[in-house]
Amino acid sequence: MITAQQQADYQQNGYLVLPGFKASSELAALRERAQAIVHAFDPTERSGIFTTNEQVRQTDGYFMESANTVRCFFEEEAFGADGALKQDKSLSINKIGHAMHDLDPEFEQFSRGPALAELAADLGLARAQVWQSMYIFKQPGIGGEVRWHQDATFFDSTPITVTTFWFALEDATRENGCLWMEPGGHRGPLRERFVKRGEGAGMEVLDTTPWPDDRTAVPVEVKAGTLVVFHGLLPHYSAPNRSAVSRHAYTLHATDASSHYSPNNWLQRPDTFPARGFT
Repeated sequence: MITAQQQADYQQNGYLVLPGFKASSELAALRERAQAIVHAFDPTERSGIFTTNEQVRQTDGYFMESANTVRCFFEEEAFGADGALKQDKSLSINKIGHAMHDLDPEFEQFSRGPALAELAADLGLARAQVWQSMYIFKQPGIGGEVRWHQDATFFDSTPITVTTFWFALEDATRENGCLWMEPGGHRGPLRERFVKRGEGAGMEVLDTTPWPDDRTAVPVEVKAGTLVVFHGLLPHYSAPNRSAVSRHAYTLHATDASSHYSPNNWLQRPDTFPARGFT
């Protein structure tokens, strides 16, 4: 699936950009399905707000139970002072998570196949296990910042094998909140770990190494259909979207079955609902 040079680049930089990995028809089908999920979502029943800017994230039952189902989360800036949505529901959702790849036929079709299986193997995931899927809207005007972090914080294993598959469903630019990464940063330490605490979860600080800044970070501006794959220790970030254009993206997080997936990770699967691979 990838060349020897691309494999070397991945080892050196911690990420790889693969333009044209998904066809426009596949992107359109996933966007349409996501909108249908949001349309059917009734926020008066139960809902949550997704945030990444606080040391202690929202860890109520709505969030914790989303590991093995499909749930919608609002943007932090979606509500006014009166508690009402500032704009239509369809323009207020931050993301859908976290098991669409196993529970929704349209998402499953997008998330699996020979190309992804071969790519995962090329990157060292001999027996991939896909734990989580997220559809991220990055809404125009109110799309929230995602602070610097490492995905291994949320999918700790021994050794660390979590790999992120990030699909651009729309063009991602500096203006609408593209990813920023630190090339080679995956060779640094794991700084934080998000672990279960009773019925909730919280952040543990493991290492105080500073996060990247403008001197070392680079923007990853990509066209719709591009797949960006990156190592779980690679620091990355995205700015708020203050533009008039959304930045839809879809992500999958996978580990290798040979590594020991931590029982302290917030996301757990029961034996009746095991994490599956890309085929």
